[in-house]
Amino acid sequence: MAELPKEELKLGPMLICLLIGAFVGILNETLLATALPSIMVDFGINENQVQWLTTAYLLTNGVMIPITAFLIERFSTRKLFITAFSLFGLGTLIAALSHSFPLLLTARVVQAMGSGIMLPLMMTVILTVIPREKRGGAMGLAGIVISFGPAIGPTLSGYLLEHFSWRGLFYVVLPIVIFTIILAIFVVKNVTKLTYPKIDILSILLSSFGFGGLLYGVSIGGAGHGGSGHSNWTDPLVLAWIIGGAISLGLFIWRQLVIKTPLLQFRVFKFPTFSLSLVITMIVMISLIGAETVLPLYMQTLRGFSPLESGLMLLPGAIVIGIMSPITGMLFDKIGARMLAIPGLIIVTVTTFLFTNLTMETSFTALATIYAVRMFGLSMAMMPVMTAGLNQIPDKWNAHGSAMANTMQQVSAAIGTAILITIMTTTRANYVPKVSELEGLSEAAAQQQVLENASLSGFNAIFLTASILALVGAVLALFIKQDKATGTEGKREMMVH
Repeated sequence: MAELPKEELKLGPMLICLLIGAFVGILNETLLATALPSIMVDFGINENQVQWLTTAYLLTNGVMIPITAFLIERFSTRKLFITAFSLFGLGTLIAALSHSFPLLLTARVVQAMGSGIMLPLMMTVILTVIPREKRGGAMGLAGIVISFGPAIGPTLSGYLLEHFSWRGLFYVVLPIVIFTIILAIFVVKNVTKLTYPKIDILSILLSSFGFGGLLYGVSIGGAGHGGSGHSNWTDPLVLAWIIGGAISLGLFIWRQLVIKTPLLQFRVFKFPTFSLSLVITMIVMISLIGAETVLPLYMQTLRGFSPLESGLMLLPGAIVIGIMSPITGMLFDKIGARMLAIPGLIIVTVTTFLFTNLTMETSFTALATIYAVRMFGLSMAMMPVMTAGLNQIPDKWNAHGSAMANTMQQVSAAIGTAILITIMTTTRANYVPKVSELEGLSEAAAQQQVLENASLSGFNAIFLTASILALVGAVLALFIKQDKATGTEGKREMMVH
């Protein structure tokens, strides 16, 4: 490999290309959010089944991301990005042509296999070529991808669903994929150091069974059997998946600590700030993805809003977090993470709690306003906290640090979303109406009232849980080490081959 002087590396076009790739990948986490009710009708499936289109995407990301640390050290930046994005494009094409739910679900998995590589690759490039004292601003741009992508997904899909079927959501993405692949051929350079580690098949299997088993157990435990809507956590099959997943995950962690070249370096957790920041970002991700999945369901299935209207409700929040992410990144470089994260998570806690009182009369304006303020708080917490953690990782573990951070985010979002949906369906199924609710109503009107109130109780229970999580995150933020993002190391070399 030969060094490429900093002035000869056109970093701007390369980062833009990587940002587009990661943005499109993460956008697809929630692109189907407002389309889920339409897909439920089209394929004749229930909420717990259709939720797998989001959950399986997140889970596959969580399975793929640990492998990216190995891939980044084995393959060149350009080759890895183009291959991953091509795989994502193939999944997108299959999804657009899908005429059955199993095929659509398979397409989502193929999409996620590609997108799972792109985000940690982008973050590793940032950690490789940008010094610590300037990372806040660069990670702020990455924050647009991580936060704005999922936020804009429901709005974009809502608009498109007014004019096209849900398959149009995938046809719109395809030209962007083709353009980005062509752009990558010219602007993406090879900046990561290749160490050519040997692949450990057993580690990949243990990782996949560990994360997959846990999530599947949580999902079927909440859904129950026979479509009853009741949770069924004591079922032997559910317990087998959860326990088996936990054992596989434990063996995976143990193996990474004893083999010479681990698939994922768990020794990054010996840095307290990294560990703490990771827990906080996991909480933030559950809160972010959970709300963007649940609110469209509330607006469409209960309130009768159109997909476009539910998407437009989320639009102000998407714009807020898109604007604020680079701003909070620059503020991080000046004042550090704690000064941003504490007030940000307090805002998230308060606004999430306001959603615990949803009714059949809650106005569109109130929903949009609360959500926008909530996203403002999330923008103050997400990237500053993550950057503070990643700044503690030695250069040689950059790929592992970014892979670990993204793995935990994606898996926590997948499991968190499944648990939130479980809470909703369980609360709704166990709802007991008050006598006062039914007085003076006809039998038909009384049944309708009970159904509405049961559904409302389920949605409100989700946001109460998310409020508690956000409060825990705010308390944990008090313990973040207050350091400005000043570089403590000498100039880093950018190795390009």
